[in-house]
Amino acid sequence: MAQLVCVRARWRTEALGEFFCLGCGGDRNYRRQGGRRWLRLLGLPVLPVGDAGTTLQCTACRARYGLDALERPTSGNLLAMLRTAQYTIALALLASGGTARTARDAAVGVVHEAGYPELDEPQLLAALAALTEGEDELGELYGCGSGLAVELHTALEPLAPHLAGAGAERLLRQGAWIALADGPYRPAERETLRAAGACLGLSPDRIDATLTAATHTPHS
Repeated sequence: MAQLVCVRARWRTEALGEFFCLGCGGDRNYRRQGGRRWLRLLGLPVLPVGDAGTTLQCTACRARYGLDALERPTSGNLLAMLRTAQYTIALALLASGGTARTARDAAVGVVHEAGYPELDEPQLLAALAALTEGEDELGELYGCGSGLAVELHTALEPLAPHLAGAGAERLLRQGAWIALADGPYRPAERETLRAAGACLGLSPDRIDATLTAATHTPHS
């Protein structure tokens, strides 16, 4: 039975999209809706009493969220970000450690594991050449040592808030395995890995601990 007098919002749909719904725990469709609060008499709107703001309503569970819910990546977007991170780390390690056969094989393995099974070694080396071309100019522009340093920041920093510590360490270990494929860390490789770890939000101590652990853990 409707209340005699109450205040309730009326919503109008402004846009549709997909987001990660915390209530459902997965990707769902949403309605972006703007609303106004109305004084209702016996359930009928009779007088507007204020702005209800703009919200996202999950079409599955009907829960409402603020627009900041769109800052959480969908599962599909998160997977794409992870793949890009693995790919970029592999390129950065090849750039800093040379291109020995064992290192190239390890990098191709990491890239395939990331979800790019169609990429072969020539394609990976061509991408590396394209990214490192003109790196001096990029260094002057961005204040970093190479174009791949820019790529690391671009690929890893947006991902970092959405990763647990173990996930960030796993990404770093994958880079470490590429570096270790042809022998102990070179100074340039270690610096690249430290830069990647910092972009992933790991502390210097955790970075060093992860790199040390990788020397005792075979890549399987």
